Amino acid sequence: MAGAAHCSLQAKRLLLDPKFEGYKLSLEPLACYQLGLDAAVAEVKLRDDQYTLDHMRAFGMYNYLHLDSWYQDSVYYVDQFGRVMNLSVTLDTALQKPREVFRLPTDMTAYDDRLCASIHFSSSTWVALSDGTGRLYLIKSGKRGNGASEKWEIVFNEELGSPFVIAHSVSFVKSDTHSIAVLLLRVEKDELDTKGSGFHITLEWVTIAEIREEGDHRYEICKRRVLQGKSVPHYAAIEPSGDGLMILSYKPFKFMQDEDNKLEENDDTKATNEKKDPVYYWQQTEEDVTVTVHVPEGITKDDVKVRFSHDNICVALKDQPPLMEGKLYSFVDHESCTWIIRENKSLEISLIKKNEGPRWPELIVGDTRGEFIMDSAQCSEIAESLMHLTSEVMNLNPEKENPPCNAQELEECDAFLEDGASLCRFDGDTLKVTHIIHLGSNQYLFSVVVDPREMPCFCLRHDVDALLWQPHSDQPENMWEHIATFNALGYVQASKQDKKFMACAPDYSYAALCECLRRVFIYRQPTPLSTVLYNRKEGRQVGQVAKQLVATLEAHDPILGFQATSERLFVLTTKTMFLIKVNSGN
Repeated sequence: MAGAAHCSLQAKRLLLDPKFEGYKLSLEPLACYQLGLDAAVAEVKLRDDQYTLDHMRAFGMYNYLHLDSWYQDSVYYVDQFGRVMNLSVTLDTALQKPREVFRLPTDMTAYDDRLCASIHFSSSTWVALSDGTGRLYLIKSGKRGNGASEKWEIVFNEELGSPFVIAHSVSFVKSDTHSIAVLLLRVEKDELDTKGSGFHITLEWVTIAEIREEGDHRYEICKRRVLQGKSVPHYAAIEPSGDGLMILSYKPFKFMQDEDNKLEENDDTKATNEKKDPVYYWQQTEEDVTVTVHVPEGITKDDVKVRFSHDNICVALKDQPPLMEGKLYSFVDHESCTWIIRENKSLEISLIKKNEGPRWPELIVGDTRGEFIMDSAQCSEIAESLMHLTSEVMNLNPEKENPPCNAQELEECDAFLEDGASLCRFDGDTLKVTHIIHLGSNQYLFSVVVDPREMPCFCLRHDVDALLWQPHSDQPENMWEHIATFNALGYVQASKQDKKFMACAPDYSYAALCECLRRVFIYRQPTPLSTVLYNRKEGRQVGQVAKQLVATLEAHDPILGFQATSERLFVLTTKTMFLIKVNSGN
């Protein structure tokens, strides 16, 4: 990642509300409709050998309900008979039963090691489908959501190795050739990993192109590339043009090269990672700095050249490049600086600080070839100065100097288990990272498709808020745009320990989360009031209010799927589909 541009996410101040007062619990009734399913959802439970956190994240928390973002209020799921079932809603009061649009040719029950079936809508007329056994189907669906014109026809069907789930797919045209790129997610056994979980994550990027020859029209795989990492990505999506890939993950991914490139890569990695002994060692007191440089046998003082200036140093041996050279961290009294060759064949340099007292964090600015050695007295002094930060004593007098840090003042929602997550953009030609953002404590919350022609958006926690970001692969200078803010959602969701899925409306009017069983929480964003309301404490008029609504489903089965549209929430359990009307249509 040495050549990657290090970027940062720039929040739009106009989309932030520093005066947000919180959500008011609303008791207004929510219209909730339910449909019994003809057959249970094809849920695949984790096997005994799928015991890691990565298995749980990839497959145990899988969302079995798939929203077709190309058509309004249309969702799909796969039932236990291998049927792809669709529910399209126009009127809540005239709901139809889910209808079958396609049936998988495979008898899924015959496979013991299968995963859950997965669907992704590549375009308004193309669908990528996996049966969970390792087989990929590309389907030309016609115009979906309309029974008359919707006809699912298989145009590509191939076994691609071990079972996978589809993470993302796109349909695009280049040089008059239609292609579909699909991203496949696997959790695989890693025999070389003896200290970790024993598994690694692979993302296979498969490109399938249209082949037109005389009398022959088919789709074939034209490119397969594999990335490998050590954690399930929170977010992974292919750019609409098929030229790149974006991955948000706790641990980094890298492309697995072919044999020639792999040898070249290994040589570079070996050269980079080879541990070298420090060129010099240095110590310091408040008054001076002592530098020790090892010199070869037979070197005399006539062979050594040492030059001092008030802010620079150069040490070289006769007819050789300088051993150390550069700008010193701070000024020295160069006329008082000395050097001597010791009997143990080491060159010792004494630098007198111009300004006594402050410690230098480095000797030569930007030089990492030296090693700082701290004596025991300095270690004890630093430990003592930091002692107040690790005190377990309650802070009885917060006004005193250096009050102790009390861990009990922190809340659970202030702790982030994965504070090393990063967002990377990979180039499809060079297979290298071109842009990288280190997210730090900006915790990933969920992803949502706002515009199906663009990449999916992702939502991150920023302080107490949740900010929605839209990737723009065609805008290198503004690759991630802040498009919406869900006030205080970052803080609120952290208190929901049983949460399973999160989502938001494509028009940003509300965000929602559900627990594993029954309960759904809806957070409507601030809207103007139809009546006059005053703040009881301050006496000022309140212009708009944000509301929290809670729905409890009449079901005892676990929630398996959760999707949000601008008007309603879809909640899928093993045998029932629930529709919660959140907003009225315009």
